Amino acid sequence: MTQPVSRRELLHCGALFGALALTGTACGKTQPPPLSCTDTNGLTAGDVALRTALGYLDQSAEAGRQCKVCLQFVAAPSGAQCGTCKIVKGPINPGGYCKSFVAKPS
Repeated sequence: MTQPVSRRELLHCGALFGALALTGTACGKTQPPPLSCTDTNGLTAGDVALRTALGYLDQSAEAGRQCKVCLQFVAAPSGAQCGTCKIVKGPINPGGYCKSFVAKPS
């Protein structure tokens, strides 16, 4: 005869299954890596210096002050890619921020 499953074992297995389902590993799915727009290869030393002087951050720490709502931001043709900026050279994360931020008029 088989032994009945204890409540503890059932809860433990349920918790493991739930964790696997949340991460997507149970179905072979993985989360895409976060968008990174920090590659400065190909930029001149002056462009990199300006980017640094303006304090470009790949992820904004200030709510409502992200590149995607900045007047200077130029979005990429497809949504989940790095855009560009009229002031800061190089790839720009829509969720990024720099000191030259100016909100788009509503």
